[in-house]
Amino acid sequence: MKIYIDFDDVICETAKYFTKIAKELFDVDVPYGEVQFFNLKKSFNLDDDQYTELMIAGHLPETLLAYEETPKASEYINKWIDEGHEVSIITGRPYDSYEPSRKWLDNHKLERAPLFCVDKYGRENFNQNCTYSMTLEQLYSQTFDFAVEDSPAAFEHVLHFDNCRVAVFSRPWNQKAELPNDRFVRCENWKAIDELLKLK
Repeated sequence: MKIYIDFDDVICETAKYFTKIAKELFDVDVPYGEVQFFNLKKSFNLDDDQYTELMIAGHLPETLLAYEETPKASEYINKWIDEGHEVSIITGRPYDSYEPSRKWLDNHKLERAPLFCVDKYGRENFNQNCTYSMTLEQLYSQTFDFAVEDSPAAFEHVLHFDNCRVAVFSRPWNQKAELPNDRFVRCENWKAIDELLKLK
């Protein structure tokens, strides 16, 4: 089975770290459980310059390497690889964050899972021709049988994969999101995601 796994807030606890950065930089105190929108500019009520500063700070190599792993993520991903599934980690992180992101995965025993940077949200302003970068068109040309996502903004991307079951990792910002169809199933943790995969 070919499996698509998002990186941030699926494999690691990115948003929890961003709440700390917003507090340190702008004295914006929004507890993690109250992050209502995937768009952190909106969640933290930032102006354009503040949002740019937040994103730069959150993607510094030392910051990326400090993110905590989502409980049991590497355990289940390695289990799937051992079972013969073909796992790809698909991230909307900036292309220039690839190296520290790859190092984070390696440090968490996920060296067997390839990482691809895809401009999911139209943030990149240049073309990157590397083996680890993909355009949305290239992503859409892929086939996946199972996907793990947390972002309502990315639901439209995984809809391109015919008959793909999607585990929606339950997070504060997707609680009110309408799931596109019955192939999307909300899961509270990695154990629940694994149980859903077994039903595929």
